[in-house]
Amino acid sequence: MDINSILGILFAFGAILGGNFLEGGHLSSLMQFTAFIIVGGGTVSACMVQMPLRQFLGGWKMLGWVFMPPKLNPAEAIEKIVGWSNIARKEGLLGLEAISENEPDLFARKGLQLLVDGSEPEMIRGILEVDISTKEHHSLSSAKMFEAMGGYAPTIGILGAVMGLIHVMNNLADPSKLGGGIAVAFVATIYGVGSANLFFLPFANKLKGVINAQTRYQEMIMEGVISIAEGENPRNIETKLQGYIY
Repeated sequence: MDINSILGILFAFGAILGGNFLEGGHLSSLMQFTAFIIVGGGTVSACMVQMPLRQFLGGWKMLGWVFMPPKLNPAEAIEKIVGWSNIARKEGLLGLEAISENEPDLFARKGLQLLVDGSEPEMIRGILEVDISTKEHHSLSSAKMFEAMGGYAPTIGILGAVMGLIHVMNNLADPSKLGGGIAVAFVATIYGVGSANLFFLPFANKLKGVINAQTRYQEMIMEGVISIAEGENPRNIETKLQGYIY
């Protein structure tokens, strides 16, 4: 679990609500269901128009990575790759066949299968690079959904503010209805700007960081598999791959 993301959100709420309290404001003044519907519904709808359904749904599926990113253990992966190299030197590449069948990481399993099949190093690189590039492109496209939401939300918030002011202007003769319209106007702006800068844009950048880490992890595995195919010394392979750890 990424405790930094959870703490960041808690601190954001604490800072805003705490500042509102210090200024003499009340929590109820920030709770406007109408403003929430305008900003939330408008922002999501704009994203649905912008991107294909698969990309839109993929973004929501990846949201959990902000709090629980996929577990990557480069040190453990290097240890496994060095073990594969030792087996290949002692038993030949066919000695990796049983290991490839039981490898839980699909990308590593594909690399091992290419090794067992006797593929040339350049062919292995070409095949695995396509896999890495395709997955990275798909993941980044889904992560951009939150980036798009961060762009639309403030504008939709302004739209909600204008709608609230229109309501105020239409009810100038009835002072009892002015408060609600003014509240919707200002709270909609807060929702739009706040959601963009506290949630959507940070979510997008966090997901990009997770995707970048996954890409580097797979590149490390690819280099290890290619090094085994080229018959490099296990110790040299370990030294090379340790450069991916930072």
